[in-house]
Amino acid sequence: MARLVVQSLDTGRFLCPSMLDGSPEWVRSLREAGGGVLTDEHQARAVAIEYAEAGEQVQLVDLDRLGTANDYVGAL
Repeated sequence: MARLVVQSLDTGRFLCPSMLDGSPEWVRSLREAGGGVLTDEHQARAVAIEYAEAGEQVQLVDLDRLGTANDYVGAL
């Protein structure tokens, strides 16, 4: 099961479910995201589309992919 966060390419912030009530919120660091990650890619894409500012570019980041042979190095 993937652990996904949505990241703004414009601001670097992360969009994740609030640990308090589950509503999506933008945070500045992964530490602030806490355990508020998404596990379903379709849900993550839907949240990104709904909560990104008009024209803001976003990307999905799979936390389990970071630091592995399948890392994002050179992916952009």
